[in-house]
Amino acid sequence: MTRRVDGWLLFSALTLLVLGWLMVTSASMEVAGGRYGNPFYFSLRHGIYVLMGLGLGLAILLVPMNWWFDHGFELLMIAFLLLMAVLVPGIGREVNGSSRWIALGIVNLQASEVAKLFMVVYLAGYLVRRLDEVRERWSGFIKPLAVMVFMGLLLIMEPDYGATMVILGSMLGMLFLSGVGMKRFLLLLSATISMAGLIAILQPYRMKRLVTYFDPWAAQFDSGYQLTQALIAFGRGGWSGLGLGNSVQKLFYLPEAHTDFVFAILAEELGLIGALLTLLLYSLVIYRMVAIARRAGDIGLLFHCYVGFGLALVIAAQTFINIGVNTGLLPTKGLTLPFMSYGGSSLLISCVMVAIALRIDLETRVKRQQNSQRRGTYAQS
Repeated sequence: MTRRVDGWLLFSALTLLVLGWLMVTSASMEVAGGRYGNPFYFSLRHGIYVLMGLGLGLAILLVPMNWWFDHGFELLMIAFLLLMAVLVPGIGREVNGSSRWIALGIVNLQASEVAKLFMVVYLAGYLVRRLDEVRERWSGFIKPLAVMVFMGLLLIMEPDYGATMVILGSMLGMLFLSGVGMKRFLLLLSATISMAGLIAILQPYRMKRLVTYFDPWAAQFDSGYQLTQALIAFGRGGWSGLGLGNSVQKLFYLPEAHTDFVFAILAEELGLIGALLTLLLYSLVIYRMVAIARRAGDIGLLFHCYVGFGLALVIAAQTFINIGVNTGLLPTKGLTLPFMSYGGSSLLISCVMVAIALRIDLETRVKRQQNSQRRGTYAQS
């Protein structure tokens, strides 16, 4: 019986992990030296996160997909408890005005990262159990919508607008791929876009970001500071970059250089060529995850298929938003770059998502081989 897994997915994900460690080290040395007296403070911690992510990924690879299917509702409840817990004073840890983390020793658990994974698992199980109802009746469509709205409200209260968009966008994609009626889907899409616009204009700081987005240089030393510094980093990088470790913008010019804006530092040090190769690696991760999901769907493993597509959508959406923010394509918001940005929760969950995709691939290969053996047996008989 075959035990192989998708080598291209594994290779691209591991390459991004290593590249991320290098870029976090390069981008954080000056800040870490000035703040903690140790230039490798963030690098060492990120290295521990990488090792933890690899260990957790290996453990998750051993978990059969049936377990996720059977415990989808319980995992959703855990996600809601975590999202509510971060709002409780004394439990939630506030950073830069947002209460998104729960301190767990070496790792600050970001509830929204866990919620992304568990919401995908729950919705995939729901679609398998209620697929006909979702496709044909309003009742099957409204139930997951209510869950999504409640989760979105909790995320906005933190506030975590970026994670809200990633989760809602990914869930919309899963509903669309399940074959939901176009009328209902378009109605939901319109409502989501309207709600996103309303949220953006109700909060003054979000409205300020939108205004700055259209002309960041008009507020270069105010609300447009991060974006203009990121754009300067891209300009300095040119075609081939300044060389690894030679970034100027990381020298206290670009805030959050090792977290939300690590891609700008990568472009400055490795140039357009390095940035495009990095985008190629992300494209390869997403493409292989989609290919794995399609193969699972082709042999009737619908839960595997929906989970695979959902995880690919989450990684694709988060990558697009982060890089869009770095390049000025989207308004500035705090959202990590999967596999690369400094941050334990994001890196661990990214590793878990890849491990689940590899598990889907493994079970799909086993199922296909079993089907082939059955067809051979029938032919002989």
